[in-house]
Amino acid sequence: MKLPFAAVAASLVCLIIAPVFAQTTPPAPQTTTVPVPATKRVTCLATTQNLKGQDKRDQMQLCMAQARLDCLKQAIDQKIVGEPRKSFIRTCVGTDGAEQQ
Repeated sequence: MKLPFAAVAASLVCLIIAPVFAQTTPPAPQTTTVPVPATKRVTCLATTQNLKGQDKRDQMQLCMAQARLDCLKQAIDQKIVGEPRKSFIRTCVGTDGAEQQ
């Protein structure tokens, strides 16, 4: 007599618990993080990491000069002038200003 009663009890427990699990809310979707674009300086450092010596210095200088030029063009297109332009270019290139002078 114990076996049928245990089977009935287990079935009842399953019937009660199954809808509870089915009604649980699905986990909230993960928020997607928007990647912060790397500064042009970081990009230059990454592209020259496999070089050594004078080749590395030369390529870094060329890359940074191109980065400054790209940022200047962007500032001109946005009609940024004066001190805000300098600040914009520093931020765009990713330098602290020491290389701008």
